[in-house]
Amino acid sequence: MTFSWTPHRFSGGALALDVANSVVLRGDPDRRIDRFADPAIMDAFPAGADRHGAEHARFGPLEAVSEDGRAGLIALREAIDRHFRAEVRGHGTPALLADLLEAIAATLRRSGNRPRALDTATARSALLLLAHPEPERLKICPNCHWLFLDRSRNRSRAWCDMAVCGNRAKASRHYHRNREETRP
Repeated sequence: MTFSWTPHRFSGGALALDVANSVVLRGDPDRRIDRFADPAIMDAFPAGADRHGAEHARFGPLEAVSEDGRAGLIALREAIDRHFRAEVRGHGTPALLADLLEAIAATLRRSGNRPRALDTATARSALLLLAHPEPERLKICPNCHWLFLDRSRNRSRAWCDMAVCGNRAKASRHYHRNREETRP
């Protein structure tokens, strides 16, 4: 099966959230897919983020993570997901924040003079989300459960991507509504 980093995969609205969303079906252990489990797909992520990511202008052209930095990027990704997912649900804790800050610090120490490396840019993106909190804008998609920033004027965006998750939800409602109407 071939895989490509399409615009939908960068619907989080921030690099840190797009990296966190590299795990598909995170809450379903039987169907969970970690896109970064394949080093080639992880290495292709920066080019996709440059083309489709909301923060591509902020960080410039991104570079792949060094081989010895891969585990650190995964640790950072998981800390980002745990912290911001808990914040959306109203269960944020100082311990989760501390874990995220420790993962950010470790990443920045490890990355050294590689400001364009994916792990460095992801850490900086997470810091920006922490420094300029807009908790009412951070949401979890009810369809795919990805984290995303709602940048709509009235903060009414319901899905990470209307063209994918929004359409799936509407099609499902339509199917169930028609099925109920046709039952004898």
